[in-house]
Amino acid sequence: MNNKVPLIRTCCFYLFIAALISACSIGSNQVVYDAAEKSPSTGDEVKLWVDPEFWPEELVKSLNLPPGIAPAKTGERADFWLQVSEHRLLSEWIFALVVPFGTTQDEISFDELEQVWTDGLNGMPVLLDKSTKLIFSQRWGEPAPGAVKILAEAELLDYAWYNQPSWALVPFEKLEPRWKVLSVGGQNPIEVNFDSSLYPLTIPIALTGEETAAQAISSVYGESLLPKSNRSDHKMTALVMTGVTAMVRATAFSMEQEGILYPAQDVGDWLREAHITHISNEVSFAEDCPYPNPVQQSTRFCSRPAYIQLLEHIGTDIVELTGDHFGDWGEAAMLNSLDMYRERAWPYFGGGENIDDSRSVVKIEHNGNKLAFLGCNAKQGAHTAASESGPGAADCKGDWMQEEVRNLKSGGYLPVVTFQHNEYYTYEAQPDQRKDFGEIARAGAVIVSGSQAHQPQGMEFVDNAFVHYGLGNLFFDQYDVSPAARSALIDRHIFYDGRFISTQLLTAVFVDYARPRAMNNAERNELLKAVFSASGW
Repeated sequence: MNNKVPLIRTCCFYLFIAALISACSIGSNQVVYDAAEKSPSTGDEVKLWVDPEFWPEELVKSLNLPPGIAPAKTGERADFWLQVSEHRLLSEWIFALVVPFGTTQDEISFDELEQVWTDGLNGMPVLLDKSTKLIFSQRWGEPAPGAVKILAEAELLDYAWYNQPSWALVPFEKLEPRWKVLSVGGQNPIEVNFDSSLYPLTIPIALTGEETAAQAISSVYGESLLPKSNRSDHKMTALVMTGVTAMVRATAFSMEQEGILYPAQDVGDWLREAHITHISNEVSFAEDCPYPNPVQQSTRFCSRPAYIQLLEHIGTDIVELTGDHFGDWGEAAMLNSLDMYRERAWPYFGGGENIDDSRSVVKIEHNGNKLAFLGCNAKQGAHTAASESGPGAADCKGDWMQEEVRNLKSGGYLPVVTFQHNEYYTYEAQPDQRKDFGEIARAGAVIVSGSQAHQPQGMEFVDNAFVHYGLGNLFFDQYDVSPAARSALIDRHIFYDGRFISTQLLTAVFVDYARPRAMNNAERNELLKAVFSASGW
């Protein structure tokens, strides 16, 4: 009797495979083979082995076995199994080389990374868990002694932060905001234009076993057996957050002389390539706004209506109205600006026709990510506050925003909160900023961003929320105020599959009163060192 069982199972196996092979030849417009119909009635299904010690947890969870294929308990009892290979590709798993967020390094070549793996000469082992080590050992060969350090997945982040400098290698699905993702070989998996075929940390996954049968199973089931990848463009949202925009005075004069689009000449692509581009436009558009005076002494501002072309050109998606100068030119200019935003289908927040409108939440759903935007002005008497019947900026007084954030979070939204706060010409955040920003982060915001700063300020993580106290100017004429005011940050936040997972800091320097450009490596390194030092990193 015992001798007949393997024979029966073998016969069933080949009957099952024969049916699969037959299914492969069916035309694309016909019904394909149903394993539930053709699987052996003995219940002795084809066995697939997916080693839980080898493969990442999310890959094992995502396996979808159709009727007729069952998980094997061990590799020895399997008919098929998964392996790292390009041959008969079934899926690909993306990994990321990460460092603690307050690290100035941005990229590494694959040759450098491979040398660390094979030689272990840099004295800084790559941190990874057991599964990742096994996968890359199969891909690259066994690492050199001291080249890697194996930790439990849950221990990697804290260990890296407390033992800097540190590198770690993690699956894409394990990214979180306190990691900074390095580019490897010119590719970065959190960027919109990522190409996995050019990325050295793409792991190919194939089905292996008896050749003809493995080909049949791969052809019939394809992506239904295993997701094509653990990273999909269709689950990703890139949000760009910017600092002060005020198209007035010397900035506006430059726009009149050089062209309205001149300020975006060098940074426009950064803004346009994001799925959602945030602009904090502090100044209202007024029909009677005079020709700009570059040496204007008054701080009562307006923008000429034609200047909205600049905001159109950079791909504006959402407008923040918490600024001090929203009400400078009076009620008519504020209402005119709101009409101009509505005409372009740009939602606005942090200001509005009245107090209710100014406190309204902008909800945006993109690629399955549910974002919610709200903001307020925290200054005392330095702005036109919206009233029950009049336009202006939302005032921060009271606990309305904390309550709103908690409600949004419980409703499945990722709250993004902005402050027009007190202005400090320091890299270090001040106590009043830390208090207000921290309260909102602890209420459930995932991002808290300061829109008021005229120079970059520090940042921190509060309950895993990314809190950035000030980004600096986007388009505003602070060129001669201080060397620090000539630099600026643009934050590119990445959301994936309903989670906030990462931030990239884009660094810019002003070449004149209107136009920022991307920093070179030396300039960027100097700014990041200053900002990270002010952040306590």
